Amino acid sequence: MTATFEPSRIVRALRAAHLRDASRRDLLQMACDRIRAEGAPYTSVYAYMLHDNELVLEAYAGRATPHVRIPVGVGVCGTAVATGCDQNVADVGAAANYLACNLDTKSELVVLIRRGATVLGQIDIDSDVPAGFTDAHHRAVKEVADALAVLL
Repeated sequence: MTATFEPSRIVRALRAAHLRDASRRDLLQMACDRIRAEGAPYTSVYAYMLHDNELVLEAYAGRATPHVRIPVGVGVCGTAVATGCDQNVADVGAAANYLACNLDTKSELVVLIRRGATVLGQIDIDSDVPAGFTDAHHRAVKEVADALAVLL
């Protein structure tokens, strides 16, 4: 497993793109691409945005997912929104609420994109590494999510 990435590099790139009037989709895609480019444990990175009571996939890097719309409260992603808490699932096979995207996925990290108390969406990361995400990984992704919350 690689060390955590330096989130400030991604945040700077997102801010620069925003200054050039990048669209929301472009900002989300850039975040997904840059996080995934860091390598393991970041196997696939998905950006879901909240539309009413449903998460809608707006950008991703890595494996495609059949889960392009997820109701709030369903799966790990929906649970994050319903509870207002980020989710770090070390073993998706042991999670009763896991929505399987791929049989190779072993762990999942979901970090909310929030502006104050309002949840805008989330960054959802699948890993083929068991217990792939440490607190440091979580903090790094949260820094990117917090920047997106301001820029979107």
